[in-house]
Amino acid sequence: MFGCITSNNIALLKELLGKARKVALAGHVHPDGDAIGCVTALALYLQRELGKEVVCMFPDAIPDSLEFAKNPSLKYLWGKTEDADLIILMDCNAFSRTEVLGESLAASKAPKVLIDHHLNPDESSFNLVFSTPDISSASELTFWILKALGWDLKDLEIGEALLTGMTTDTNNFANSVFPSTFTMASELIAAGVDRDVLLQKIYFSYRENRVRLMGYMQNEGLTILPGGAAYMILTKEIQNRFDLKEGESEGLVNVPLSIKEVRLSLLLKEYEDHFRVSLRSKKGTSAQQCAVKFFNGGGHENAAGGRLYPATDLGGKSLEEYVKIALLESL
Repeated sequence: MFGCITSNNIALLKELLGKARKVALAGHVHPDGDAIGCVTALALYLQRELGKEVVCMFPDAIPDSLEFAKNPSLKYLWGKTEDADLIILMDCNAFSRTEVLGESLAASKAPKVLIDHHLNPDESSFNLVFSTPDISSASELTFWILKALGWDLKDLEIGEALLTGMTTDTNNFANSVFPSTFTMASELIAAGVDRDVLLQKIYFSYRENRVRLMGYMQNEGLTILPGGAAYMILTKEIQNRFDLKEGESEGLVNVPLSIKEVRLSLLLKEYEDHFRVSLRSKKGTSAQQCAVKFFNGGGHENAAGGRLYPATDLGGKSLEEYVKIALLESL
């Protein structure tokens, strides 16, 4: 189905797993549903089906809104690493995307495997690479790899983790969806994963603060530019006013795309020395090119992200001037 899931690659993966006693699985900074889902699913498979000792590592803690996606039988670490016989990097294309973990992971003498769906994977850093952008998510890629390894879909906790990752990364089938994505979902639901319960956990379990923030940003914080672009700036002052927790602004960047004329949407979220950038676009407009050119980032054609460092990136312009130029030149 996918060019990276070849018989040779699966054979090599089985060989690497066979030699490993302890496996470390790592995901990217600011872990989202896809990173947590694919890491958790693969860790459960390795622990339960192959009897491996596993550890799940992220640069920072899982947001409260995604706490349900963790599994109590697994060990999760934030901001630190442990020695392992095999390292598997998931849902990011290079060790640099794990920030504080990156140097330690890259320096490890253990064999390294990449499982990812982003552009431009750093293949030279890995002994084995499973990578394709023509798939919905790293969780979907993990699903097909597990099937190639012989997984029979009977472990519904593995299935729920995979469906969590795919659902969140596609915004509930709204973007980056392929025929294989529907096949995956159909097989998992047929196996017994309860999608209705899962959607309740993902989309209907937020705090009141998030709902009020979403309304405020749409009413007071949304700027629409002539030509089809929109942006919102989530300052630290606004975050503090609404007692916003990590992960609670998820999905806000998608809202302006519900406006007929808007083809490109940008959300800037302020941190100590930078803004985290989220970009979404409609087909025919490239969020990815905008992220690369203006925001030190990258991603997929219609879903991308990056960072903006005001101290060095604005070139003498105000923040809003820079944002407007970036968006208008990207339409």
